[in-house]
Amino acid sequence: MDELDAALVEELQRDGRQTNRELAERLGIAPSTCLERVRALRKRGVITGFHAEVDMAQLGRPLQALISVRLHPKIREAVEGFREYVTELPETLAVFVVSGGDDFIIQVAVRDAGHLRDFVLDHVARHRNIADVRTSLVYDHIRKPTSGTAPTRSSRRG
Repeated sequence: MDELDAALVEELQRDGRQTNRELAERLGIAPSTCLERVRALRKRGVITGFHAEVDMAQLGRPLQALISVRLHPKIREAVEGFREYVTELPETLAVFVVSGGDDFIIQVAVRDAGHLRDFVLDHVARHRNIADVRTSLVYDHIRKPTSGTAPTRSSRRG
């Protein structure tokens, strides 16, 4: 991946809705070159899709939490089964399968503390392979908008 490809990826991460003409203009290249490069990046699997960033508070789910989960037994079937199960729950935003003391970190967005409690007790803790569950509230969520720029801060208060 050369500098132009990296610049294209960064610009598309910043604003995936800009037109090919706008993108080409920003980078000082011909629209045909821009289109060809973006198509090549998609074909190579560098760009895997375009997504809308959503404010969960506007959807009635302003409280975010990270739920750390340890499984027992730690066998493939348990890990894969729990991963599939938790991924399908509507409150789940992201699922990380991790090493170390925990097996999973699950990012969720819920209405309020009561909804979070019910989610943990009714959906996570009662799953048959759970050994331990710990929940941490998210006060602020900082997400880098692109792979090569400084992070921006977006406050999510619960």
